[in-house]
Amino acid sequence: MFVMAWPLSAAVKRKPIKNRSHVSAVSRKTAKTSKSAKASKSRASATHRRSYQQAPTLERYKEIQQALVSKGYLHGEPSGQWDAESGDALKRFQADQNLTPDGKLSSLSLIALGLGPKRLSAQTHTQPAGDGPKADLPR
Repeated sequence: MFVMAWPLSAAVKRKPIKNRSHVSAVSRKTAKTSKSAKASKSRASATHRRSYQQAPTLERYKEIQQALVSKGYLHGEPSGQWDAESGDALKRFQADQNLTPDGKLSSLSLIALGLGPKRLSAQTHTQPAGDGPKADLPR
């Protein structure tokens, strides 16, 4: 049996290393493939996004209209029906507040009307009278 031994360096031809990172060529190719897959997936999901914001209720429209009435932008009684007159009143209010006068009920418009998010304050969480420290008990 005849076995010929080749030096290992002669058998494997290597390309010179241009980028001395520790990532192999296979890993870089896989990373590029996964990036393009993520990009196409995000493009597909961007076209199918759902808006979970709901339209205001009748009561909320009345509340917004009442705020516009109290500030002098809307005349009449709040009906809860958002009509052209309500939209025009909101546009005038937005223009006076240096907001984009588009007539849309944005969060900035609601905050300017004083109808921003309703949060509980520390004052609303007071202790009941019977749960406080007892002064007549010995210590």
